[in-house]
Amino acid sequence: QVQLVESGGGLVQPGGSLRLSCAASGPRLDYRAIGWFRQVPGKKREEVSCITSDGATHYAPSMKGRFTITGDKTKKTVDLQINALKPEDTAVYYCTTLRLCFTAGSALVTALYDPPVWGQGTQVTVSS
Repeated sequence: QVQLVESGGGLVQPGGSLRLSCAASGPRLDYRAIGWFRQVPGKKREEVSCITSDGATHYAPSMKGRFTITGDKTKKTVDLQINALKPEDTAVYYCTTLRLCFTAGSALVTALYDPPVWGQGTQVTVSS
């Protein structure tokens, strides 16, 4: 079973940047992709981006431009750089393992493993 730990969240002013990190550990790291999602209380968890095991990156249409996902196989980490932060980016950001991660047309397509594996999340708050 893979364990995921997110870090890097915090309080940042509008226009600032943050780099979130997802560290994976466990006896079998054979997932096909890692994805970042975010969730605001009372709302559905929202896809942000994902990266496949061979390094292909994919983004939700509304996340293109300010979000950059990168992976480091040696460190077993997947980072999410967020630039030009806006108050509406305020959310808990989670990483998860994915069995599907690709773009169809302009849509991001992801699929979780069953049972899904989630980290504990990292809070991002954008406020002046």
